[in-house]
Amino acid sequence: MRIRYSAAADGRPQKKAFVYTKGEHLIEKKDVDSDALRIVERLRSSGHETYIVGGAVRDLMVGTKPKDFDIVTEASPARIKRVFRNSRIIGRRFRLVHVFFGPKIFEVSTFRSLKDGTTSNTYGSVEEDVLRRDFTFNALLYDPEEEVVVDYVGGFADIKAKRLKPVIPLSIIFKDDPVRMLRAAKYAASTGFKIPLLVRWKIKSQADLLAPVSPSRLTEEIFKIINSTRSTAIVASMETLGLYRFLQPNASTLMRADRSFRACYMESLRLMDAFAASDKELPSGRLLSFMIRDFLDTVVEWRGDLLEAYRRALSECRAYVLPMNPPRIELENAVRLLFREKGVAVKKARTFEKGQRKEGLPEIQRESTRQEPAAEERTEDGAVKRRKRRRRRRKGASAAADAPQGASPVSPLT
Repeated sequence: MRIRYSAAADGRPQKKAFVYTKGEHLIEKKDVDSDALRIVERLRSSGHETYIVGGAVRDLMVGTKPKDFDIVTEASPARIKRVFRNSRIIGRRFRLVHVFFGPKIFEVSTFRSLKDGTTSNTYGSVEEDVLRRDFTFNALLYDPEEEVVVDYVGGFADIKAKRLKPVIPLSIIFKDDPVRMLRAAKYAASTGFKIPLLVRWKIKSQADLLAPVSPSRLTEEIFKIINSTRSTAIVASMETLGLYRFLQPNASTLMRADRSFRACYMESLRLMDAFAASDKELPSGRLLSFMIRDFLDTVVEWRGDLLEAYRRALSECRAYVLPMNPPRIELENAVRLLFREKGVAVKKARTFEKGQRKEGLPEIQRESTRQEPAAEERTEDGAVKRRKRRRRRRKGASAAADAPQGASPVSPLT
C-alpha cells in the first residue's frame, strides 16, 4: 500500500488517498473490458487524468463479473467528444458522454465539484468527485495502466469488512436523491454486505421520499432488479425496509395480506433469477412474465371466453405493475407466454388498410383442440396416395409481393 499526498493550505503535505497494488486488490486486468481499457488509454494519451470507477471496481474486487464499466476523467464533455468520434453528449443538467463500441455503451463523465453541493453540475477535481459518490465501495478508482486502486474514502476497508457505508452525510444523502435508498438495498442484497443500523433506520424513516419519484426512474430500477439474477434477495430486503411498496405497490400489498401469495411470488422470483443467470437468449417478455404470473392466475377464468380473458389480462397486468411502465410489446409477450403455459396459443393478427398499419384482433386457440390433418387418400389397391405440395409463385415477383394484403397472425414467442 502506498499513500498519495497533496499540499495543505499551509503548504505542508497531507494524506489524500491510499493506493493499493495488484497484490492487494487482486483485480486482473484481463477481466476489464478491452474497449473500456481503450477509452482510458486514449484519454490519458491526450493528457487527461482518467480512471474506471464505481460498480465495476467493486464487482471486480468481490469476484463478480461487471455488467457495465463507467469511466471518469478530467476532460470536459466537449473534449471527450473530440477524442471519440463514436460518441455523443447526453443530458441537460448532468452532461455525460456515451462512447459506442458496437452494441456496447460506455458512460464517461467529467470530475464534478462540491462547490454547489452534491448534486451540482460544476466541474472539479478527482478529490471532489469521489466525495459526491453515494457509498464508499462505489467511490474506488482503478488505474489500469499502473494496475492500482486509488481510495480517497475508505472504500477498500469497507469492502473487506463487507460493510455498506455512505460517503455523503446521512442528513442529506437520501434527501438529495431518494433512489439511493433503493440502490442501498440492492447493493447490500447483491453483495451480502451489511447495512449499518443507523442507515437502516434512516431508510425506513425517509422511505416516503420515494413517492414523488418519476415512473421512468422507478421502471429503470425495477428492470435492473429483474436482470440482476439476485432479485429474490433484493425484493426481500426492500420489503423489510419498506421500499418495495413504491416499486410494486400492488404486489407488496398482496404479499402482506396473503402469505401464500408471498410464497408463490418469491418462488417466481427464484425461477426468474435462474433464467436470468442462464446464458440462453431469452424471448422478449420472459423475465417480466415471472413478475405477473401469480397475479394472472387470480384474474383469468381459463374456462370462459379466452379472447375476453386475454384482453382483460393485458389490462389488469398493466395496472398491476404500475408505476412501472414496461414497453407495450414486452408486456404483451409476457402475457402470451403465460397463456402458452396454460395450453392457450395467442397469435397476434395485424391488418393493413390504405397503407396504414392497424392492430387486428388476436387469435386465441387451445392447443389441445387444434384441427387434425385431413384423412389420407388411398388408391384402389389400398396403398397410400402421396401428393406433392406445390408452391405457386408469380414470375418475377418477390416473396414479399406474393404475400396477401392482410398479414398472417404472428406465432407466439416460445
